[in-house]
Parts: sequence; structure tokens; C-alpha cells
Amino acid sequence: MATDGTAERPLFSAVSNSARQLFLLLRCISFAPKAQVQITQKGLRFSAEESQVMQGLVFLEKSLFTSYTYTKPVNENIDDDDDDEGDFPVFQISLSSLLETLQIFGINDIKDRSAAHEPSYGANGAFARGGAASAFETRFLGMTGMCRLSYAADGDPLCITLEETGVTTNCELTTFEPEFREDILLQRENLAQKIIMRASWLHDAINELSSTSPSRLTIAASPSAPYFTLSSNGPLGSAMVEFSKDPQLLETFQVPSRTVNTYKYSLIKSASRAMEIASKVSIRCDEQGVLSLQFMIEVEGGGVSFVDFRFIPFLPEDGEGDEEGDAVGDAGSE
Repeated sequence: MATDGTAERPLFSAVSNSARQLFLLLRCISFAPKAQVQITQKGLRFSAEESQVMQGLVFLEKSLFTSYTYTKPVNENIDDDDDDEGDFPVFQISLSSLLETLQIFGINDIKDRSAAHEPSYGANGAFARGGAASAFETRFLGMTGMCRLSYAADGDPLCITLEETGVTTNCELTTFEPEFREDILLQRENLAQKIIMRASWLHDAINELSSTSPSRLTIAASPSAPYFTLSSNGPLGSAMVEFSKDPQLLETFQVPSRTVNTYKYSLIKSASRAMEIASKVSIRCDEQGVLSLQFMIEVEGGGVSFVDFRFIPFLPEDGEGDEEGDAVGDAGSE
């Protein structure tokens, strides 16, 4: 530890006026018990993974906080404009413990999307405010509470202070060495498809396919009809949901040639939390079959946050089965 005046200043500290907002975003990747945290000058990056074939990413931009301070370690020379992720602190925490801490004052689990507040279309097919984003509206938030996060130095706990109506709670979460460093790579320059649609429609389609108790989900996209289909097979039969190319249904449809890829259904289903509260979803797939579901979530103050899920496909020649080891894809840092 440094002994000069900087010793009293933590490596990172931030204050949010809404613990609820942080909770709802981080809950989207609660499919895993642990999360990897990276502190950068632009915000906090949380990532969770499952068997190296699924990854969930949440980036809490500094604009989500009323104050955000990152102090360079005194023994490192990090350029202010350097975005190299390897230069910033990385550690692992218990995600389940973090979520329990953020709702310690009794945040109620609400219906994020209700019939009375379905999202509606605005001009040019864009999504109007409200609907799925209503989960972040003041009338639904109740007592939002102030949340302060701080991280003193490498190896120290992540400290969380929550204040609500005069009551203050301090929590310290033990930090661990990260178990994984590399992201599932989506080759953005070699995309085979890009489709943007209303997130609630994807959520409804995934739920409808669950009636067959499927183990796998096949996603097909084509420049000609049928344009975009989700299909599943299970012990109770088969099912398929087909989407037309109507711009009011598929806001963006970029599919130069037919693509068909199969994924583990339960992993896709794990993104349901994000589907429930997002207004839009960008469905991208590269030439290797790596799937990205990027959800746009409207937050307080009119801003947006993004939650990204990456999935590795099954090999085309794989037989029926559930094993994640059958999945194939490249992993790397983006």
C-alpha cells in the first residue's frame, strides 16, 4: 500500500441514486452465481459465463452514477486514452450476494412488462418511451435508495453502502481472482445476419416454444420466405414460430444468405430477464454461428443501457443431446 496522500483515496468509488436500477440491470445475468468485474474509466463491466458456451455482459456506464471516480494505481502507467482492458483492475465476486445486497431494503419483484403498459410504436416504427422501460419509472421504483460502491486496492473487498430514509447499511463482498479472462468472440466484420425487433416478441416466442420441453433451439434466417424462424423439438413434439419481414415487425433485417444454427435452449432461456425489461433486441450471428442477443434497456433519465449475451452453436453434425461440450466456437477478447 502507498503511504503518501493517495493511500486514503480508493482505487474506485461511485454513487448511484437508484439501487433498484443497478439491481434490475445486473439481475439480467443472474444465470451464474459469480460475475467478473472490470473497473474502467468509462464504467463498470460485469460478465458471467456458463460452461464456456454462454456469456452475459452488462456495462454500467459512468453516466448511470451521480459521481464516478477511478484513480490510477500509483505503480502503473495507464494512459488516460488507453482502452486496453488488460490495464484495468479485474476481479470476481459472488453475483448472488451482490444482488441480495442491492435489494436489502426490500425491493419488490414487479411485473416489468404488463398489459397496461405495453410498448407502443412512435414515428418510423421506433419504440415510444414506456412499456418495457416502465420497470425503471419512478412510480414503480418505490424507495430507490442511494448506493455507494468503492474498491480500495487490488485484493480488497468491494464495499457497498446503502442509504434509505435515514438507515445506512454497509456491506463488504470478498473479491477473488478471475476464473476466465477471454470473451466469446463475435466477428462483427463477418456478420451473417443482423435483425432488430421488439424484445417482448422474442420473449413471447421463446416461451411459446417451451411447451415441447425442448433441449435445443434452431434459429434460421433467409432473404426469402420464411424470413426468420425459431423452432424446437422435444419429447412433447415440435414447434415453430415464424416472423414476417414487415418493417413494423422486424425493424432491421440484414440477411444476405440463408443461415441455420442450433443452440442449447436452456441457455437462450437464461436471457429471459433481459427480454422482460428491454425495449429492443439486436439479433446478430457471425459466419461461425456465434450468436449475440444485445438488449437495449431504457433507464431513468431517458438514457439506455445494453446487456449482451453470446452463445456458441452446436456443430451441424452433432446428434441429439444436451452436452455443452458439443458446442463449438472461438473465444477471444473483443
